[in-house]
Amino acid sequence: MGSVSLKIGNGTARFNRATLCSSAVHLLMLSSIVTTNLFAFYVFTYSPSHSDTSSPLSHSSKNISVISEHVALILREIEESQRRLRQIERDLSGFDFFDSSRRNIPPELHTYLASHPLPLGRDARSGLTHMLSSVSHQCGKSPSALDLLTQYMSYKAYSICPSLEPGITQKLISKACEPLPRRRCLTKPSGSAQSGSRLPFPQSLWNPSPLPSTGTSGIDKRMWVKPRWKNDFLIDEVLVLAGSGGVKIGFDIGGGAGNFAARMAERNVTVVTSVLNSGGKLMNELVAARGLFPIQITPSQNFPFYDGIFDLVHISSALDEGGAPAMGTVHRPEALEFLMFDIDRIIRTNGLLWIDNYHCSSDERRQDLTRIIERFRYKKLKWVVGEKEVNSGGQMQVYLSAILQKPDRG
Repeated sequence: MGSVSLKIGNGTARFNRATLCSSAVHLLMLSSIVTTNLFAFYVFTYSPSHSDTSSPLSHSSKNISVISEHVALILREIEESQRRLRQIERDLSGFDFFDSSRRNIPPELHTYLASHPLPLGRDARSGLTHMLSSVSHQCGKSPSALDLLTQYMSYKAYSICPSLEPGITQKLISKACEPLPRRRCLTKPSGSAQSGSRLPFPQSLWNPSPLPSTGTSGIDKRMWVKPRWKNDFLIDEVLVLAGSGGVKIGFDIGGGAGNFAARMAERNVTVVTSVLNSGGKLMNELVAARGLFPIQITPSQNFPFYDGIFDLVHISSALDEGGAPAMGTVHRPEALEFLMFDIDRIIRTNGLLWIDNYHCSSDERRQDLTRIIERFRYKKLKWVVGEKEVNSGGQMQVYLSAILQKPDRG
């Protein structure tokens, strides 16, 4: 068994040899074979009645007529079985998820989502000859998502992209409409491009050019170098725990303004920061203006990285965002498990997972996280559960910080 995969652009068309509908496919094939054999057996064992034996020519004509009818019926059965098999494959792959007959569909959206030929021709097993562009099928299932997608794709091809409703990209992503379709329009100059020149690196780490939408809000020069609470770990202490292999490349999930990546850059560590624009603030531009590497993905999306490439993964509140929206309620243990398994996938053996001041909204939530971590058999290099003051009124809440080392499972 196995699978055949076609990598096209940023999408993958996959045709599994053993799919969810294997039993249905096998039953249809078996039915066709049995039907064919029964008709063949009937034709070759057919014996004329006694009254017909007096006319050999008549017998021959009747036999030919019967055989022709049965052959035609067999062919119709085979064609119908093939049609049903193709429909099962199309349903399973989501091939028909998009209703192209829907009113007010922008021409560019229709063009992008239109099926196109497979590069290697017809797939012999499934009979598929075309596939769809890489875009989440969730967009076609949700009317509200499809409305937003329609707005997103409403533009004139090859011209300047129109101004969009603030946050429309994030709204689409929050509705599990990932990946977004590509567009054939020219982006307008960004605020950072109009605000003047940027400082060179590394001066830009803490003094990026102010952006019209964000200014320099979110930049914190104290984090990870001056602890406020016992849950606050220092970067230099964590880097020592990495051992002889050291930390060269890391991933900060939900990194906001990129403060963690900036501190790591000062120590010659490259950190990729996942960040979403929020409340009209172009946080991706702010991170880039600091000379850092932002990537626009949500914690609920499969991380687009190869297995075992990061020396360190840093995460905090994104542990709560990891299950939404694709997995439904964020407090479902299964949603947290999917996120944690994907994090484990991208950390190298003996690499570090830094859970930084995760808010334990309840004892049940903390126990769920602890139970999941125990399954991975990580070595607990640091593990601190303590209270922090969250507002000027003196309200205290429980937070968890931990440094975990991925074991060698070889």
